[in-house]
Amino acid sequence: MGYQEIKPETKPAKKAYVSLMLWFVGRAIQAAAKTDDQVKKEFEGLPDRFTFSLGVMPQGPYMIVGKDKNGAVKYMGSNPHAQKVDLQMNIKNLEAAILLFTFQEGTAMASCRDRLILSGEVPDALAVVRILDIVEIYLLPEIVAKLAVKRYPKWWSPVSKNVVRGKIYIRTLLGI
Repeated sequence: MGYQEIKPETKPAKKAYVSLMLWFVGRAIQAAAKTDDQVKKEFEGLPDRFTFSLGVMPQGPYMIVGKDKNGAVKYMGSNPHAQKVDLQMNIKNLEAAILLFTFQEGTAMASCRDRLILSGEVPDALAVVRILDIVEIYLLPEIVAKLAVKRYPKWWSPVSKNVVRGKIYIRTLLGI
């Protein structure tokens, strides 16, 4: 007597959306590290040549971001096996990733609901989450960002926030 193997349903549109979001966020982290002082400070607190990945289990997609030998923050692509990764943050499944990347659920709530798996040092993971929150604040309109992050900063002046936001969008799109 054998058992029939149940294969998960493929969801190409959702996977493509999450892939696009991870690509964009990875490049936005690189841009924010050159533009925003808070992001720079968070990366300075991380070890030299620190690399982290954020991805969806079991087979991706992923984004990898890290510091190069000069300390510059770089988006390093989507293959977590191509380089050594110090911190792995994995979303348990595609449906949980959709909740995160459609901003129906923030990172803190996803952690509480046991949707994330961490492999690495907790202080480093907290720094990465702070970086992700800052980048989300820049990328998203205020009404959506308030849903995605735990605390939306009230001390930013609209002019300075929008100038930095513009710089981050330009750098993200151009990859500089």
